[in-house]
Amino acid sequence: MALKATIYKADLQIADMDRNFYEGQVLTLARHPSETDERMMVRLLAFAIHANEALTFTKGLFDVEEPDLWQKDLTGAIQLWIEVGQPDEKKLLKACGRSEHVVVYSYSATSHIWWKQLANKVERCKNLTVINLPSDAMAELEKMAQRTMQLQCTIQDGQIWLTDGTTTVEIGRETFKGER
Repeated sequence: MALKATIYKADLQIADMDRNFYEGQVLTLARHPSETDERMMVRLLAFAIHANEALTFTKGLFDVEEPDLWQKDLTGAIQLWIEVGQPDEKKLLKACGRSEHVVVYSYSATSHIWWKQLANKVERCKNLTVINLPSDAMAELEKMAQRTMQLQCTIQDGQIWLTDGTTTVEIGRETFKGER
């Protein structure tokens, strides 16, 4: 018998001063049985960073042909493809061919090793941005994972703060490739 996803609910308040985006989102996240709380929270963070009315969570780990999040236009064309983790070269090249922009959020302590092995292989992908999130901050973010969450995300001058009312995690970003 196949294991089912665990459902998480998040009431996410976003104040993105860099984009002048201020909105509350009530999100339902399906956590795949093989997914960790940390990875799920990175998906939630990626949503907060790129939030808009067209951004949605996908089948992700349930369907290897889809990213973790995407944004499509009214014609169904993919405008933004977001991957979480350390995807391989083949998946990134395919994503770059299908989408206007691809963003990868890597969060592991081994991200520098992964990127060093991959950088030359995806250099020609001009629509690819690769962001490394600090693994220590992501470990703190993982501790916020609850089946029902009330979170506030503030983004200002490229810095991100995520709080659950008790704990606040400051999240820096290191750009491996793309916009700096």
